[in-house]
Amino acid sequence: MQNISLKPLKAQEVSVNLAGQSVTLRIVQRSTGLFMDIGVDNLWIAQGVLCLNCNKIVRYPYLKFSGELFFADTKGSLDPVYDELGTRFKLFYATAEEMAT
Repeated sequence: MQNISLKPLKAQEVSVNLAGQSVTLRIVQRSTGLFMDIGVDNLWIAQGVLCLNCNKIVRYPYLKFSGELFFADTKGSLDPVYDELGTRFKLFYATAEEMAT
């Protein structure tokens, strides 16, 4: 499992290599929650996904994303908010094998 470094900003874009995939993540805080767009190799595969505690973000196999992304609250069970990204609320990437165990 890999921890993806985030900053406590209302909007940010992160580029990272995940299992050989060139991934771009756009994360933005809105009044209704924290949302994410996911791009793989310059193609947006998911946009406007609501980020919830310990819930899969990609979810659907037809998107052809290898593995899964999810947020975890390290101090409780709240949904993530921008001002504690990278500290309390951590973003993780897990391979398909790690998600199966």
